[in-house]
Amino acid sequence: ASQVLATTELTVLSGDDSLTLPLMSLGASGVVSVVGNIVPKDVKAMVEAAHAGNWDEARKLHYKLFGLCRDMLSLATNPIPVKAAMKILGRDTGDLRLPLTSLEEAGVESLKKTLDNYGLKS
Repeated sequence: ASQVLATTELTVLSGDDSLTLPLMSLGASGVVSVVGNIVPKDVKAMVEAAHAGNWDEARKLHYKLFGLCRDMLSLATNPIPVKAAMKILGRDTGDLRLPLTSLEEAGVESLKKTLDNYGLKS
Protein backbone atom coordinates (compact mmCIF):
# COMPACT_ATOMS: atom_id res chain seq x y z
CA ALA A 1 0.00 0.00 0.00
CA SER A 2 2.84 2.40 0.79
CA GLN A 3 4.28 1.97 -2.71
CA VAL A 4 0.89 2.65 -4.31
CA LEU A 5 0.22 5.67 -2.09
CA ALA A 6 3.68 7.10 -2.73
CA THR A 7 3.73 6.65 -6.50
CA THR A 8 0.15 6.84 -7.80
CA GLU A 9 -3.11 8.73 -7.43
CA LEU A 10 -5.08 5.52 -6.88
CA THR A 11 -7.58 5.38 -4.06
CA VAL A 12 -6.40 2.96 -1.38
CA LEU A 13 -8.80 1.42 1.11
CA SER A 14 -7.74 -0.73 4.02
CA GLY A 15 -9.05 -4.28 3.90
CA ASP A 16 -7.79 -5.03 7.41
CA ASP A 17 -9.57 -3.19 10.22
CA SER A 18 -6.51 -3.18 12.47
CA LEU A 19 -4.47 -1.43 9.75
CA THR A 20 -7.03 1.22 8.81
CA LEU A 21 -5.58 4.10 10.83
CA PRO A 22 -1.94 3.30 10.02
CA LEU A 23 -2.83 3.24 6.31
CA MET A 24 -4.90 6.41 6.56
CA SER A 25 -1.95 8.15 8.20
CA LEU A 26 -0.07 7.44 4.97
CA GLY A 27 -2.89 8.70 2.74
CA ALA A 28 -5.37 5.83 2.36
CA SER A 29 -8.95 7.02 1.96
CA GLY A 30 -10.84 4.62 4.23
CA VAL A 31 -11.73 1.01 4.87
CA VAL A 32 -13.74 -1.94 3.64
CA SER A 33 -14.55 -2.98 7.19
CA VAL A 34 -15.47 -6.24 8.87
CA VAL A 35 -15.97 -4.89 12.40
CA GLY A 36 -17.99 -2.07 10.88
CA ASN A 37 -20.79 -4.61 10.69
CA ILE A 38 -20.70 -4.78 14.50
CA VAL A 39 -19.76 -1.22 15.51
CA PRO A 40 -20.38 0.97 12.45
CA LYS A 41 -20.51 4.25 14.40
CA ASP A 42 -17.06 3.72 15.90
CA VAL A 43 -15.46 2.77 12.58
CA LYS A 44 -17.13 5.74 10.87
CA ALA A 45 -16.04 8.10 13.66
CA MET A 46 -12.42 6.93 13.39
CA VAL A 47 -12.36 7.39 9.62
CA GLU A 48 -14.02 10.81 9.88
CA ALA A 49 -11.58 11.91 12.60
CA ALA A 50 -8.65 10.88 10.40
CA HIS A 51 -10.11 12.72 7.40
CA ALA A 52 -10.52 15.83 9.59
CA GLY A 53 -6.91 15.58 10.77
CA ASN A 54 -8.00 14.88 14.34
CA TRP A 55 -5.34 12.23 14.84
CA ASP A 56 -5.68 12.12 18.64
CA GLU A 57 -9.37 11.19 18.38
CA ALA A 58 -8.69 8.78 15.51
CA ARG A 59 -5.93 7.11 17.52
CA LYS A 60 -8.20 6.80 20.58
CA LEU A 61 -10.85 5.08 18.46
CA HIS A 62 -8.24 2.89 16.76
CA TYR A 63 -7.03 1.60 20.14
CA LYS A 64 -10.62 0.99 21.23
CA LEU A 65 -11.37 -0.94 18.03
CA PHE A 66 -8.07 -2.81 17.95
CA GLY A 67 -8.93 -5.22 20.78
CA LEU A 68 -12.23 -6.07 19.13
CA CYS A 69 -10.51 -6.64 15.78
CA ARG A 70 -7.76 -8.77 17.29
CA ASP A 71 -9.93 -10.86 19.58
CA MET A 72 -12.87 -11.35 17.22
CA LEU A 73 -11.09 -11.86 13.93
CA SER A 74 -8.47 -14.24 15.35
CA LEU A 75 -11.13 -16.82 16.24
CA ALA A 76 -11.71 -18.12 12.71
CA THR A 77 -11.63 -17.22 9.04
CA ASN A 78 -13.79 -14.25 8.12
CA PRO A 79 -16.83 -14.09 7.89
CA ILE A 80 -17.29 -16.81 10.54
CA PRO A 81 -16.67 -14.63 13.63
CA VAL A 82 -18.48 -11.54 12.37
CA LYS A 83 -21.58 -13.55 11.48
CA ALA A 84 -21.42 -15.23 14.90
CA ALA A 85 -21.10 -11.82 16.58
CA MET A 86 -24.07 -10.47 14.67
CA LYS A 87 -26.13 -13.49 15.73
CA ILE A 88 -25.10 -13.03 19.38
CA LEU A 89 -26.17 -9.39 19.14
CA GLY A 90 -29.58 -10.32 17.72
CA ARG A 91 -28.83 -9.64 14.05
CA ASP A 92 -28.77 -13.16 12.64
CA THR A 93 -27.62 -13.10 9.02
CA GLY A 94 -28.28 -16.76 8.30
CA ASP A 95 -26.12 -19.79 7.80
CA LEU A 96 -22.65 -19.82 6.33
CA ARG A 97 -22.08 -21.45 2.96
CA LEU A 98 -19.80 -24.46 2.73
CA PRO A 99 -16.91 -24.96 3.11
CA LEU A 100 -17.29 -22.51 6.03
CA THR A 101 -18.84 -23.83 9.22
CA SER A 102 -20.18 -22.21 12.37
CA LEU A 103 -17.91 -21.04 15.14
CA GLU A 104 -17.18 -23.76 17.72
CA GLU A 105 -18.80 -23.32 21.16
CA ALA A 106 -15.49 -22.32 22.80
CA GLY A 107 -15.13 -19.62 20.15
CA VAL A 108 -18.68 -18.42 20.77
CA GLU A 109 -17.97 -18.08 24.50
CA SER A 110 -14.73 -16.21 23.79
CA LEU A 111 -16.58 -13.97 21.35
CA LYS A 112 -19.26 -13.18 23.94
CA LYS A 113 -16.53 -12.06 26.36
CA THR A 114 -14.92 -9.94 23.64
CA LEU A 115 -18.23 -8.26 22.84
CA ASP A 116 -18.93 -7.69 26.55
CA ASN A 117 -15.44 -6.21 27.04
CA TYR A 118 -16.15 -3.79 24.20
CA GLY A 119 -19.37 -2.73 25.87
CA LEU A 120 -21.76 -4.58 23.60
CA LYS A 121 -24.54 -6.49 25.28
CA SER A 122 -24.44 -10.14 24.28
